[in-house]
Amino acid sequence: MEMNRIIKKGLVIILAVTMLLAYSGCTNDPDKVTFVLDWTPNTNHTGIYVALDKGYFNEAGLDVEIIQPADGTAEQLVAANTAQFGVSYQENVTFARAQGMPIVSLSAVIQHNTSGFISMTEKGIKGPADFEGMKYGGWGTEIEEATVRYLMEQNGADPSKVEIVTMGDTDFLASSDAGEVDFAWVFAGWTLIDARLKGYDVSYFDMVDYSDVFDYYTPVIIAAEENINGNKEMVGKFMEAASKGYRFAVENPEEAARILLKYAPELDEGLVLASQEYLADKYIADAPYWGFQDKAVWDRYTDWMLENGFIEGNLDTGKAFTNEFLND
Repeated sequence: MEMNRIIKKGLVIILAVTMLLAYSGCTNDPDKVTFVLDWTPNTNHTGIYVALDKGYFNEAGLDVEIIQPADGTAEQLVAANTAQFGVSYQENVTFARAQGMPIVSLSAVIQHNTSGFISMTEKGIKGPADFEGMKYGGWGTEIEEATVRYLMEQNGADPSKVEIVTMGDTDFLASSDAGEVDFAWVFAGWTLIDARLKGYDVSYFDMVDYSDVFDYYTPVIIAAEENINGNKEMVGKFMEAASKGYRFAVENPEEAARILLKYAPELDEGLVLASQEYLADKYIADAPYWGFQDKAVWDRYTDWMLENGFIEGNLDTGKAFTNEFLND
């Protein structure tokens, strides 16, 4: 009888230990997270790849998969929680929220707008007044088309005389060589550098040359309100790791560039290295810390969109972005 009691007690202990180990294993399983890019991999995304490669996400208990948008935009995928995080732009977030899409900007990837319009110099495009009779190649968004037409109007050009062509993720240089487009809206830190490295004779002018209102946050990292309100711990862990990745890219541009090339070997090495060096002091610039977003910047651009009829109704910019998950 005594032996039976010992055996039973031993079985109970073994069962309890087994259950405890099983429970511990479950709690240590990483949360699966999908991050959707806005376009093909480039140096706007380097901090995410650094966080993946350096194990920052893994240390935070996250299993992160980086994908490119296939069916739908990054904003649509994040709003539907098909992807928990993604890359967007302040103008897209503002426009999406005005249409009732519950997405929120969690951080500015770059502090100032480094985008502008590029064309082959032979086209003679020196500003929006020269867009008449030209073919614009873009991503196909409404706010993008509205901005092009607005700039034309403000510079005395007839917006009905520009042809809008959707390029999607097709490279501008390839589309231009094929005669499909005459100019495009690009990031100076990528396409402009690429064009110059390849020896193209191009003209370029910055968006911010025309108004301070265009010095908004582009790109940004977004999430859905559903996750921000209901899964703060996961959002916080992701953003802490992402912040660490971008700060690493600021301090170690060449190593960060090599990491991006590791995950996207199809990219041109010279372009990635030059672009990463260009962005190193632009990720944070004059902000107190990486990712910081100023409400005045959001208000200024939102007011402009409202004044020009691009959006309607009362839009609370305080709900369009948050700095809650960032650290200095």
